[in-house]
Amino acid sequence: MGENKQRMLAGDWYLPDDPKLAADTRRRVELCAEYNAAAAAAPDERHRILERLLGSVGEGVRIRPPFQCDFGYHIAIGAGTFINFGAVFLDAGPISIGACVQIGPNVQLLTPAHELDAERRRAGWERALPVTVGDNVWLGGGVIVCPGVTIGENTVVGAGAVVTKDLPAGVLAVGNPARVIRQLESRSGEPDGGTAVG
Repeated sequence: MGENKQRMLAGDWYLPDDPKLAADTRRRVELCAEYNAAAAAAPDERHRILERLLGSVGEGVRIRPPFQCDFGYHIAIGAGTFINFGAVFLDAGPISIGACVQIGPNVQLLTPAHELDAERRRAGWERALPVTVGDNVWLGGGVIVCPGVTIGENTVVGAGAVVTKDLPAGVLAVGNPARVIRQLESRSGEPDGGTAVG
């Protein structure tokens, strides 16, 4: 394993121009292309491709192509999760998605963080901070989740929101940057009464 890959996996600053990372990228390119081309294939065939691409994938996970990621092996998705068209998961760092999560179209989960210092940024330095999405979360269409963010279980994030900081469990958050606008009550078997989040 190359030094930069070791640094990436440890969450340290690294340079992505590394032969080992380039090999991992080629693997991802091939598997994403295979998955995206298999849109009309049987669900079990698509699931087998996901098992090769991702670090772990639970039963009943559905991802509508096209789907893109950085490496794939840093992504864990819990059972029963649904991911709509156009998802982009940049997994230089770990991305953990819980069970029964609903992810709208064109959602981005982003772990890479680049240098603020222009000279180091130009030199290519970056690091990755994990993204964690709890069970039963709903991310509306076009949501962007930034590096290092954790979203608590049962939380709903409205369409187009940019999540720059952690969100607690059981809230509705909207906007750019995303802000909590109210607590969501958990009532067994009853709808919350709002669906305008995308």
